[in-house]
Amino acid sequence: MEFNFYWLKELLRRRLVECGWRDQVKLICKELIKEKGSDITYDSMLSTVTSRARTLVPDSVKKELLQKIKSQLMAQEEKLKI
Repeated sequence: MEFNFYWLKELLRRRLVECGWRDQVKLICKELIKEKGSDITYDSMLSTVTSRARTLVPDSVKKELLQKIKSQLMAQEEKLKI
């Protein structure tokens, strides 16, 4: 069993869509553009949105992904012992 980053990334994407996180981040982007107009740079927007978006990730999503990662690592460790 290989560590499947694609599967974890896809799971994260689905969970974030399900909980409305993606829509919240879109709204943050729209508000920021409305507030700053054409004066905002990509780097500035990325910095602002990233910090706010990270705080919006529900604890349940973080816990689920952490558990999946731990499970995959433990399975790999067991496989190496064989």
